[in-house]
Amino acid sequence: MPSIFDILAFDADDTLWHNESRYQAAKSEFVRLMSAFQTPEQASAVLDQIELGNLSLYGYGMKSFTLSMIEAALALSDGKLSSKEIQAILNLSRAVLTAEVELFPHVAETIACLAESYPLMLITKGDASEQEQKIHRSGIGHYFRIIEIVHDKTTTTYQKILAKYHLSPQRFVMIGNSLRSDILPVVQIGGIAIYLPHKLTWAHELEHDGELPHGSYYQLEQFEQLPGFLRYLEQTLPVTPPPIEPLSG
Repeated sequence: MPSIFDILAFDADDTLWHNESRYQAAKSEFVRLMSAFQTPEQASAVLDQIELGNLSLYGYGMKSFTLSMIEAALALSDGKLSSKEIQAILNLSRAVLTAEVELFPHVAETIACLAESYPLMLITKGDASEQEQKIHRSGIGHYFRIIEIVHDKTTTTYQKILAKYHLSPQRFVMIGNSLRSDILPVVQIGGIAIYLPHKLTWAHELEHDGELPHGSYYQLEQFEQLPGFLRYLEQTLPVTPPPIEPLSG
């Protein structure tokens, strides 16, 4: 029996593999490096402010975070930053960029299982080369029929992806850990969103301007619950017409 879903789309960072923990470790080391100039609280606050202010300019990812750390360090040190301290910041960045990609428990076998029944898509935001490397090193990239690396995840982003592959929102499932990026914009365009909260999700990704009415999305606590829950949705959600043109890509 054909599925009522055309495709399952997944977020990557902090949905499939650890990411925020690496950033928090780098931030903690940055704060320690800045202890000669400012208190830990001040160093952390300045970095947060500069990082958020730079998102529209540099986007997401470790390279953007590195530029923000250098800018914050210059501000915190009143321009007295040494080449040794700049090198230490660059070393922090390199350690994160070259770290082993660590999948969350049960991700590998669950993705393999889902790929037997559904086309899978990966939608991740950030620096293209950084994300491509992580996807390659993850060992599960080959399960995804389509991979989209985007600057940001907004309603417009999702609408363009759906139009590109001739997908209906009502038959599109997005799975991720970010209310801001994976859940709200998908709900707003009429798609199906499944929220997998992660305790270390970046606070910025938990904030959102729109409303999320009760019942507008689903929430699971464990990744391995997905196959069973999707079977449940297949039995309970109304069947929607298929897309006019077949999925390509």
